[in-house]
Amino acid sequence: MSRTLILAAAISLALAACSGKESTAPVTTETAPAGQPADASTNPFMTASTLPFQAPAFDRIKDGDYLPAFEEGMRQQLAEISRITANAEPASFDNTLLPLEKSGAILDRTSRVFFGVVQADTNPERQKIQEQVIPKLAAHSDAIHLDPRLFERVKAVYDARAGAGLDPEQLRVVEETYKGFVKAGAQLSDTDKETLKRYNAEEATLANDFHNKLVAATAAGAVVVEDKDTLAGLSDGDIAAAAEAAKDRKLDGKWVLALQNTTQQPVLASLRDRALRARVLQASETRTEQGDGNDTRAIIQRLAQLRAAKAKLLGFPNYAAYNLTDQMAQTPANALKLLTDTVPAATAKARGELAEIQKVIDAQNGGFKATASDWDFYAEQVRKAKYDLDEAQIKPYFELDNVLQNGVFFAANQLYGVTFKERKDIPVYHPDVRVFEVTDADGKPLALFYADFFKRDSKSGGAWMDVFVEQDGLAGTRPVVYNVCNFTKPAAGQPALLSWDDVTTMFHEFGHALHGMFSNTRYPSVAGTGVPRDFVEFPSQFNEHWASDPKVFANYAKHYQSREPMPQALVDRIAKARTFNQGYATTEYLAAALLDLAWHTQGADAPQQDVGTFEAAALKQYRVDLAQVPPRYRSSYFDHIWGGGYSAGYYAYFWAEMIDHDAFEWFKEHGGLTRENGQVFRDRILSIGNTRDLATAYREFRGKDPSVEPLLKNRGLK
Repeated sequence: MSRTLILAAAISLALAACSGKESTAPVTTETAPAGQPADASTNPFMTASTLPFQAPAFDRIKDGDYLPAFEEGMRQQLAEISRITANAEPASFDNTLLPLEKSGAILDRTSRVFFGVVQADTNPERQKIQEQVIPKLAAHSDAIHLDPRLFERVKAVYDARAGAGLDPEQLRVVEETYKGFVKAGAQLSDTDKETLKRYNAEEATLANDFHNKLVAATAAGAVVVEDKDTLAGLSDGDIAAAAEAAKDRKLDGKWVLALQNTTQQPVLASLRDRALRARVLQASETRTEQGDGNDTRAIIQRLAQLRAAKAKLLGFPNYAAYNLTDQMAQTPANALKLLTDTVPAATAKARGELAEIQKVIDAQNGGFKATASDWDFYAEQVRKAKYDLDEAQIKPYFELDNVLQNGVFFAANQLYGVTFKERKDIPVYHPDVRVFEVTDADGKPLALFYADFFKRDSKSGGAWMDVFVEQDGLAGTRPVVYNVCNFTKPAAGQPALLSWDDVTTMFHEFGHALHGMFSNTRYPSVAGTGVPRDFVEFPSQFNEHWASDPKVFANYAKHYQSREPMPQALVDRIAKARTFNQGYATTEYLAAALLDLAWHTQGADAPQQDVGTFEAAALKQYRVDLAQVPPRYRSSYFDHIWGGGYSAGYYAYFWAEMIDHDAFEWFKEHGGLTRENGQVFRDRILSIGNTRDLATAYREFRGKDPSVEPLLKNRGLK
């Protein structure tokens, strides 16, 4: 099944010869009338780009190009499917699976660029296009997956696979394609297929609505500050950035504290004004619960019902059971066990951390009990007292470009031999975006890498990786990969200084990028990051380890002004503080992951749930209802599970973390950061995509199944 089919099925909003001129302006918003046919002579999606690596021609793409290209792409793919089903020859890999893999080139090009841009730099016109195209893509996916003639041929190839002389990758494509069709409802009766189509269309529309409301609510929820004195504790750079954000909103003379994706906000660690801290956290927690046009709670209620009904229709007790059938965890019970087994240790450690915070408050005669909005501020004081360490000491050593070039890129070079050269001649979708050409160890071009690091109101929250062009052995395309983050953009003339969390985020997302860049498969449906959710986070979380590797750290942790390396005493204090606040971090994550599973293990007969009541009951049920440790995401702004493709799958980060820490033990046992070790990891994990059973692949790399012990030790829970 082509990646276009996967993309259309998911409807998920985030996983070299020619040159052009750099685009210095956002994509324009000209629009063609709805339904107007795409003109091959003017629409850049009708043919492959002539730019290096077939990179998107953002200097030519107009908003008016998208809808006609979507329409033409769907039309052409359905014609390609019709040719497969009209073939009178007995079904075979070459006449059924191979043309299916090759189908949908225009739709794939259009989808990858459009959804990449609309996530990173939306505007009203793009949102309107998105609203129009999402239900059409859902219907298009159903038209393919629920086509009985096509499924008959896919099933015939699947049934005869053992004696068909297929190589291992072809066999994997056959098996994964068949399972994908069955999961999509290919075996349902005609009546049930029509019901499923209605469910899919409504779910896709609601998920898109949720996402758009959240983007708008996050921008609208930014906290406007009128008294500069209340910003005491923030750095001069952060205050200047807040003033710049206010100017962007035409609020001269004020300051704006923009909201990040998560519940806790980075400014809470520094703001001395307790009332402002409480106001910021309240704005974060209630951004989508204002009873206005951006309130998401009614959408959540209906999405939960729809997904449960869909699961029942497909023969499963709940949506989580349905969705985990092709994941490494396989069942909700397995995912829940990993999470709930960790709850006692995590919450006990969090309570111990809270006691230390309260001691600081009492010693200062605070006269109050710590609340959630106090945690980060006083945790920083605890950290400083215990380890003589605070963020203000650290940030000057983590200037963004230095971390990128001499940290992220350096580690990749040391492990895999790849090198990076910035390209100023490749057009981009926003002036903040940078492009790098990646060259392999043998001197051959490998990929393009786009970096879009700074927060803006037009960008979705969080951080993610995806591709504009997938590695495809059939078409001969090489990957065009991008990372998107939401770091605070400094005021003009100021350096972009990162927190340690920001640094690990850069390494994390680049781990995803490497997974995409190193893909080396023939068939696009099993290429790159097209793997189970609870495996796809493994390469990214594994890559975080190199941020603190002594050789890598020494290469990038240098003061942005003096260029002096971080003093060894400060390095040692950071290392000693490695497990600091991990009770909090683990508990807030577990609360969100368990909340996700609580929503998605409801049966179809469950009544519609009041969002706040359900959330409180679920947190209490799983014993993660600590008032001072709110979930990393509350239900009403949990984009991962309602609009972002991680429904019943947020546990995947913890599952993959178990694997990543176990894998890092292999590196330590074999000499750590070496080219030889990197090559083994690339060959056995990063390059194989989904061409084989991944549990088996990991077992062959590691010599055994992964153990949870390294994860617990790394988090200081054991």
